[in-house]
Amino acid sequence: MRRACRPIFVFFAVAALFVGCNSRSHTSQPENPPHGGVMQPYAGKLPPDDGQWTMPAKDYGAYRYSQLDQINTSNAKDLKLAFTFSTGTTNGLEAAPLVVNNTMYIITSFPNMLYALDLTKPGAPMKWAYDPKPVASAKGVACCDLVNRGGSYYNGKIIYATLDGYVVGVNANDGHEVWKTKVGDINIGETITMAAQVVKDKVLVGNSGGEFGVRGWIVALNADTGKLVWKAYNTGPDKDVLIGLRFKPFYDMDKGKDLGVSTWNPDQWKIGGGNVWGWIAYDPDLNIVYHGTGNPGPWNPDERPGDNKWTSGIFARDADTGEALWYYQWSPHDMHDYDGINEQILLDLPIDGKTRKVLVRPERNGYIYVLDRTTGEVLSATPYGHITTSSGVDLKTGRLKVNEELKPSPGKVVHGACPAAPGVKDWNPSAFSPKTGFLYLPHNNLCMDWESVETGYIAGTPYVGADVKMYPGPGGNGGVFSAWDPINKKEVWHFDDRFPVWSGALATAGNVVFYGTMDGWFIARDAQDGHELWRFKTGSGIIGQPITYKGPDGKQYVAILSGVGGWAGAVVTGGLDVRDPTAALGFANATAELPKYTNKGGMLYVFQLP
Repeated sequence: MRRACRPIFVFFAVAALFVGCNSRSHTSQPENPPHGGVMQPYAGKLPPDDGQWTMPAKDYGAYRYSQLDQINTSNAKDLKLAFTFSTGTTNGLEAAPLVVNNTMYIITSFPNMLYALDLTKPGAPMKWAYDPKPVASAKGVACCDLVNRGGSYYNGKIIYATLDGYVVGVNANDGHEVWKTKVGDINIGETITMAAQVVKDKVLVGNSGGEFGVRGWIVALNADTGKLVWKAYNTGPDKDVLIGLRFKPFYDMDKGKDLGVSTWNPDQWKIGGGNVWGWIAYDPDLNIVYHGTGNPGPWNPDERPGDNKWTSGIFARDADTGEALWYYQWSPHDMHDYDGINEQILLDLPIDGKTRKVLVRPERNGYIYVLDRTTGEVLSATPYGHITTSSGVDLKTGRLKVNEELKPSPGKVVHGACPAAPGVKDWNPSAFSPKTGFLYLPHNNLCMDWESVETGYIAGTPYVGADVKMYPGPGGNGGVFSAWDPINKKEVWHFDDRFPVWSGALATAGNVVFYGTMDGWFIARDAQDGHELWRFKTGSGIIGQPITYKGPDGKQYVAILSGVGGWAGAVVTGGLDVRDPTAALGFANATAELPKYTNKGGMLYVFQLP
């Protein structure tokens, strides 16, 4: 773990034979929603669906739900390929395409090309391409493949971030660059992989680099000019974190002055992680943006005693000023790289006979949290996977109940830590259907062995301090796709998969839910009972985010980017030797057989009914 010259997703690795690989197991427990199957979204009702897809999650509440219903449970079996488009890349494709004004926009992995496809013409030919020309040295400090998770449309522009630390605004009509702003520094290991989110007239973007000792932050840029509006750090003194008089965390563990300093060894917070590389939700009624914060650095917890604020948690911030309103820490003193950057879905749910404004969060540490999004109070935290590293969440203190026997310590190999570092679910976003009332979860079934090792900080080089080996959890399958009832706090149905399910999910008013598998299957299931309606084999593994849209012909289409990669697919994109005990920080051990089932690729697939 002390070599620092290779890209980190290759550098980070740990190998062995693949354990307990199951073929796809179709187990389910269908059940009718006891609450009537109708959920009201955060704004009272969904706005009319214009058939476009203009932001990463479709809407600010992060539903990833479309009201289009031409494709439904009775005809999804008839879906046919409409057209394809090659991205020219062979690293992981994690972005959701955008569809605006009869044009589809594709953002690729490095070199972060932006392609515009004309949906009014047969085969959707390319209208133009924009090349941001990111510097090649950014590839050497990318943690987990050269991915990009997408962008947003705003006021005639496509806005997205590049791996080398820039945010760009590109004219949506002709592809000329309107503005370009540098926000990160690759020389210290900062990159940007997250999907830029526009809220009102501001672009919100955060940095990656926790495995390089990068200090986490989130910035807001003016969406018309690219100029900086505000910047909030996630470690350090209150003034840097934008904590002031309005900051009112619910739990005592998050109260106190300058906790972003005092909960660290002296000056450790300056290289402490807490990066914002995941998802942002926005409540327009409250004018609050919600964003998670990543793992503390280094992974070795003995080198950073304390709770390590404000890492592995979630902030509620004023959308205009960035001022922190409340914060909650999912995993204080994160000992297993559980991060805290997953998506949050904003719902109004009946809780104990009263409708509450809540935030539903399927977290990496293994619990589906329901928080009051006005205060940060944890209303429930329910396991949704196999967990051995903790035994629950204390709702009085908000604190995770850690299993002391599985705490890493020097000279000790911790065996059977579940979930593994990628968590029960990583960045790959779930979807929510107001029609069924269910959350649809693509996730993992992984455990790990962990050994902490001594490490040291050198700017721009890996800063980890752990040897990890991952393997499938109980049942031998690496992944799961499931439906979850957030009111009754229980799984409704699930299907196991050979490999971690690393794609996003899409739900539709046709009662169809879509997702992809790492061995390249694009699958449609009945949103109510989970039975399979259709599947299509793409040319590479799928880790992208499916979308649906209405074409200029009035028909509904479904689109997905196919291109294996990311942390989970590093064995393929990195060409790793799975016998290497350091490959992909242990993921090579869990996905050793993946190269037998898929290859590198980079292709857009779009489907329609005949």
